[in-house]
Parts: sequence; C-alpha cells; structure tokens
Amino acid sequence: MTNDDRQLFDHRLRERFLSQRVLVLDGGLDDDNGTVLATQMLSLASDDPEKDIALWIHSPGGSVPAMLAIRDVMRLVPCDVTTLALGLACSAGQFLLSAGTPGKRFALPHARILMHQGSAGIGGSAVEVEVQADDLRYTRDTVLRLIAEDTGRPLDQIFTDSLHDRWFTAEQALDYGFIDHVVRELGQVVPVRRHELGLGKGVRA
Repeated sequence: MTNDDRQLFDHRLRERFLSQRVLVLDGGLDDDNGTVLATQMLSLASDDPEKDIALWIHSPGGSVPAMLAIRDVMRLVPCDVTTLALGLACSAGQFLLSAGTPGKRFALPHARILMHQGSAGIGGSAVEVEVQADDLRYTRDTVLRLIAEDTGRPLDQIFTDSLHDRWFTAEQALDYGFIDHVVRELGQVVPVRRHELGLGKGVRA
C-alpha cells in the first residue's frame, strides 16, 4: 500500500467514524488536529444536540492549548461526550480521557494512562524568563485544578502525584477517577446503529 493509498484509507475511515459521531485522537495532539477535533465536536453538537459524541484516544500527549480548547468545547456542547482510552492515554490524552461526561469514561482492559505535569523550555532575558515562568505556573495550576475536578481527588494530591510520571493500569485509572468503566462488552463503546423502519418520520430501531 502506497502512502497515498494509506492516506485515502485513513480519510475514509475517519469519515465513517465521524458519520457515527466518533472522533479519534491517534498520535500526538497538536494545534492542527486539536482544532479539527474541536470544530468537529461543535459541528456534531449542532447537528444533534442530544445524541452522544464519542472521543476515542490513543495518544502520547501534546499541546496544552489544544487540550484545553477541546475540554472547553466538551463542556460547551449540550450533548454528552463519552471518552475511551484505546491503548495509551498520556498527559493530554489522560486529561481528555478524564474530562469526558461522568459515567461515560472508558478504557480498554490493557490501556495505560500516564499523568504528569509536562514540561516546557524557558529561555531569553531574565524578564522574559520570569514572565514565561509565571505563565507556566498559571497553566500548570489550571490543568491540575481541572484534573482534580474531573477525578474528585484533592488538588494537593493531584499536585503531588503529578510531580513525576505516574502510570496507571485501566483498573488503577478506575480507582483513581480517570474513568468510570473498564470495557467488558463491545456494546459499551460502539455506537448503536439505527435504521429507518419506513413507518413514518422519526421512527427508528
């Protein structure tokens, strides 16, 4: 399969998922795919404000502004947003996983979740370094506060636990509050397919 073939297959697969209201974060989160996910979520919510949107995650993490924007949209839309950790949900992936609608956050049995505070380079003059450090502290505190809200854990515990890389199994993530369920059945995470019965407008099965 050529690169063009792979890209075409990937595009068709994403379009099929999108038609079922499933968004996929696979790989690193950056400003480009973060914008796509946020705008797709807004579009789906506009199309049907009552039907759930699913966000499936297999990611090593990435852009903090992008993850915060997506979380803002998740809270803005009227429909529930279910989340699923497929294999890996690190840093920004963990943040988005736990930001799903309470009761609708899932992980596959062998998924791994990583929480940490992240890192960023600081450079420039003394004044620039001070400004950057203040902004980093503000961003860090914002992210940790939101994780505490989403998990129900005390903020000081989140701060301490995130000082170093902390890995969780699916069961440990369940105990910690990142997720609500470890997936045991396909029906927990695969959208129900509906078909028109031809018995009148709006009748489905």
